[in-house]
Parts: sequence; structure tokens; C-alpha cells
Amino acid sequence: MKKTPLQSAFFNPRVLVAFALCLIGALLALVGFGVFTGSSAQAQGKDSKASNEKQPSGVISGASIRNDVSPPLRFQPPWPVTAKEFEREANENPKIPHKHVDSADPVIQNARASLLARLAPSIPSPIRNFDGIPFPGVACSCAPPDTNGEVGLTQYVQMVNEGYQVFDKATGASILGPNGIQSVWMGFGGVCETSGSGDPVVLYDQLANRWVISQFAGSPPTHECIAVSTTSDATGTYTRYDFLLGTNFFDYPHLGVWPDGYYMAMNVFNAAGTAFLGGQAFAFDRAKMLAGMPATFVTPGILAGGAADETFLPADLDGANLPPVGSPETFVYWPGGASANTYRVMHFHADFVTPAMTTFTLFATVPSAGFTELCPATRACVPELGGATGILDGIGDRLMFRLAYRKFGDGHEALVGNFTVSAGGVAGIRWFELRNVTAGPVTLFQESTYQPDTDWRWMGSAAMDGNGSLALGFSASSPTINPQIRYAGRFASDPLGVLAQGEATVPIAPTGNQTSGLNRWGDYSDLTVDPVDDATFWFTTEYIPANGTFNWNTRIVSFKLPTTPTNNVIKGGSYIVNAGPNGVLDPGEVVTVALALKNAGGPGNPCTTTLTGTLQAGGGVTVPPAAQSYGVECASDPERYRNYTFTVDPAFVCGNTVTATLNVLDGATPYGPFTYTFPTGSNVTNPVQNFDGVVAPALPVGWTTT
Repeated sequence: MKKTPLQSAFFNPRVLVAFALCLIGALLALVGFGVFTGSSAQAQGKDSKASNEKQPSGVISGASIRNDVSPPLRFQPPWPVTAKEFEREANENPKIPHKHVDSADPVIQNARASLLARLAPSIPSPIRNFDGIPFPGVACSCAPPDTNGEVGLTQYVQMVNEGYQVFDKATGASILGPNGIQSVWMGFGGVCETSGSGDPVVLYDQLANRWVISQFAGSPPTHECIAVSTTSDATGTYTRYDFLLGTNFFDYPHLGVWPDGYYMAMNVFNAAGTAFLGGQAFAFDRAKMLAGMPATFVTPGILAGGAADETFLPADLDGANLPPVGSPETFVYWPGGASANTYRVMHFHADFVTPAMTTFTLFATVPSAGFTELCPATRACVPELGGATGILDGIGDRLMFRLAYRKFGDGHEALVGNFTVSAGGVAGIRWFELRNVTAGPVTLFQESTYQPDTDWRWMGSAAMDGNGSLALGFSASSPTINPQIRYAGRFASDPLGVLAQGEATVPIAPTGNQTSGLNRWGDYSDLTVDPVDDATFWFTTEYIPANGTFNWNTRIVSFKLPTTPTNNVIKGGSYIVNAGPNGVLDPGEVVTVALALKNAGGPGNPCTTTLTGTLQAGGGVTVPPAAQSYGVECASDPERYRNYTFTVDPAFVCGNTVTATLNVLDGATPYGPFTYTFPTGSNVTNPVQNFDGVVAPALPVGWTTT
């Protein structure tokens, strides 16, 4: 979301006056910037010039044009609300042209699953539920707020256009702010201090326990301003950076944390904002920024597909398990346009030492299910209570923030995301899970369109907790309800492609509609996972407290899905199917045994999806067979047997017990291991004595006569 009006839709008298004021301010800021640059560079010994260089490979590299360490934010004076107090509609993200071909949606969550989720929901109520930053967002009396936020060890940080606020996550009490984002760069100089333009993003770097705060700057926005905290305290000091990206209009920045860098996706337009040029990926040197040193960035430039390409997002790391060492960052394209119904998975290998070695390459193309694009002619199509009083932006032409990456203990990787589609005549949310995106082979593990009834659902954000449970936060509206905040979820053990745990509506009173023809909503929301327990979800987005215009508020809500049941699959019975003539297991014999599993139920009584058992070698078992599938088993089903053929260890001694160990997985969820025991045959000793070896009446030792 850009703050400087550029499109004819905003040329009303009030906005023209605003634009003139902003233009005068920008010119003054440029003069001030020129003066500051000379003195600052000399005093601090830092290069103040743009140092972007085109490498022989076509890669562009650049350095921060200034950097320093801020005073503690808790000591910064609040940013004054001055020349931006007029109400205005923020400039729309310029339209991205594409050629999506609508098709039938085969993955809409089926009506039976939706009905069961509504009749027996296990989705929990919120743990925390409190207001975030309200309109006017500190220093921008504009709409929409571009709401996003992140959770840390003890704090929650929220950002909107153009403010930030720090909360105590245990109580919801404000610790700092709301303050203007530009106050983070107070005393820094340049456009980061004087011409911050919004599109804010806050991340929590869980690997280093640091906060990352960013927004773009300039008119048009050509700079990205990034501040990285020096500790886990969001109210403390930050290392501050100003990166000049180029001369184009760099729009809609979205960032992600990866072990070797902070990665960013941009939608790039010409300087006037009238022509889409293509997507552009950036990588910033995380190690240097954590150390407070001058930092560099690398980018492959605008990609070869140019304006014909769709937009993409970078993966953002959740959890303590790292991707494989040296893994490149993953970007994923929205599956529309020229490569319709395909998730294009890109690998960004950033080389900050030798920038020319940087690569951004296609790693995999994964087919997606077809869909119908939401309001392709105009972004405004989501209805509210009252009908003609307001129609809200759907923004169905891109992936929505975030693209959440997680690696699990068994080694598999999950990357989850979402976008909005048209389904059943209303807006629904297509969510998806890609697996093994760094090493491959990349697979689409599951995808589904969540549209369980006739309400419109949009502006989503998805994430997965450390148990493999997935949650989706979103807005909901219809001609019969005010816009609401909701969330839905699923356990890892639920049937694939189903948010089987139901849906919760966040209790807020009062609520209203956005009126007077203001369509803007979003432009994004944010669902993140608590790094302390790796299980509590935190969601933030916009709502309207009462009918009106330019009166939005934001909400912060946390919830936790019940722990995925670990005992709903239990050990069943066993028996010998085939053995030798004596009907028992003897050393060296090839035998077949039947081993049973039973679904004992759990929260929501989920059914299994891809239940498999793998017999392990050891305990007398050698040459075990391949894994056996138990398929879908529900709590109401009887125990289910599968046959396992193996060789009894020839070195085993008769009379011992064979212990068969079965490792069990339902998708990625482990159960057991379960053990089953079988006896072997007994030793039989035939008495043999050498009577011919003695002379009668002598007897062999141990024999007597009576």
C-alpha cells in the first residue's frame, strides 16, 4: 500500500491538497537529505552513495547507504502527528496484469466434512483478545491499515500504516506506543527518517531472538528501511539500515527469515506506477545486520518473464528445526496467469561474498487444482450488511502473507500458504501445503478451498504449529453480517484437505460496516506461532467498530489448537498366519504374522488418513517386509490387521521370544512404536548314552540299577 496518490481514482479536492502538501514535504526532505548525507558520511566514515552494481551474471548487488545503532525506542519521543492528519484513501497497489483462466474447483471442502466440523467443533475460544492500533495509525490518516504483527519471547509487536506498538503478550497491556514507524529512524537522516511510506512488515527472527521492522520510503518508494533489534526486547536499541533498491517503483514488500539472510519479494512498476515490470527478489545479509555492520543485498533483478510473470512470496522460518545446511531460500509463485494451476517453486541462493555467484532458479513446478479468480475486473466485490453501503476489496490476485516454512523432527518440510478465490458464488480461501521444498522432490501434500457456507471469507493468513496442526485466520462478511474476524484449523491426523476442527468467530463488540464508498480492506493480515511453546497462534487483522469511514480498528487474538492426540491409534491384537509344521516360529523359518491397529478416538474423533505400519529388524526379526497400509480408520471401526512376512533370525535359540516392533505413521504423525511378541519352539533333547563303551555289570555314569 503506497501513501502517495498516483491514480486518477484519488483526485478529489481533499486528496489533491494532501498530495501538494506531501510533494512540498518531499522536496524539502530531499534538500535536507542532501545536506545530511555529506556531513554524516564524513563524520561516521560511511559510504552515503548508492553502490548498486550489475554483476557479469546479471545479478545486482548493493550496500546500505547508511547504517547506525538507534537509541532505545522506549526513549524515543512519539512521532508528531502533523501534516498527515487529513483523511485519505491510500493509493492502491497498482493492478498486476495476468491471464488467469478460470476453471472448476475440485478441492472445495466437502459439505459433509464442513457439516461435521460445525456440529461438533473442537476449535478453541481465544486465549487473548484485545484491540491493536486504531485509526489513524499514528501518522497516516489513511486506509487500509496493512495490519501485521509478530510474537516473541514475552512481547507482541504490531505494525500498521504508519505506526507500531509493543504489547505484553501475557496480558495484552501496551508497553510502548503506538508510535510512528518513522520514529524508529529518528536522527538517522535520509528518506527513512523523512519519507517513510508504509507497507510495514515486522518479523521475529527466532534463531537470534531479534525483531525485524521494515517499511519502504521515498516517492516513488525506492528505498527499503530495515531495523534489527540488538536484543529480544522490542523497546530497546536497533541497528538501522537504508537500502536504495533502484529507480523503479518498488511495491508491496513482504519479507521472510532464513538462516543466511532476510529475503524480500517486491512487485516492481515503472517510476510512475503505471506499468507493471515484474517481480523482484532481494536478499539482505542477515549476519552483518545482526552484528550491526554495514550490510549488502543481492538481487537477480526483474525476472525474465517480466510483466507476464505472476508475483511470489519468500518462505518465513517457524520453529527451532533448521532447513538442511546450505539450503537456498524458497519462493513460491501465485498459481495463476501464464503458468495457470502451477505452484512454481524457486530457489534463491544468495552469495554475499561473490555476488555474481548468486542464483535464482526454478526448482520445481507442482500442479495445483483449478480455481475461479475472485473479482478480476475490480478488486472490490466483498459485500457487507446493508448491501450498497460498502463493497470491500478482495485482493484475489496474489498469495497472501505469510508463506510459513517448518521442518519437523522426522525430517520432512512443510510450507503452507493461502490465497483467495471465488467458490460457490462467494469468496473462499484456497490453502495449501507443499512438502520437501529445499531438497525435493517437492510434492503438494494437500490443498483445499475453505468455503463451507454462503459467507464470504478472504484476507487470510496460514501457519502450522510444532505438532503439525494448521490454522487459518481470515475476515468474513456477507450481505447479512458485519465484517468479522474468524479462524479455523485442523490436526495433522485429520483427513487431508479438511479444516475439520471447525471455525471460531472472535468476539468483538461493537462492530460495524465500512461505508461511504471506501473499499479498501487489508491489504494483508498475519498469523504467527509463539516461539516459546511452538503451539499458540497469534492473529491480527482489521475490523470496523461502528458504521463509518476512516474509523478502522485492529484486533490481536491468540488461540491454541488442542494437542494432536498421540493415543488415538493404539496397538491391536496379533496371531500367526503361517509357520512351520509345529505351528510356532523357529529359527531360520520364513513366517507370516498378522498385526492389528485400532483407532481409539481423540479430540474430534478424527479418522486416520494414510496410516502405515513398518516392521523393524531386531528382536528376532530379519528381512522385514515393506511398509503395510492400514488406510483410513475411524474410531468406530474394528481393529484392522495386516500381514507381515519375515525370516526368524537363524542365530536365535529355541525357547526365546520373538519381539516384533511396528513403527506407525499417519501422514507425518508418529504413533507407537508398538511391540508384539511370539514364542519360538522348545528345545527337545533325545537321551543318548554309550552302553557299549562300558563292560557289564558296569553302567555309564549317572545310571543305577534296582
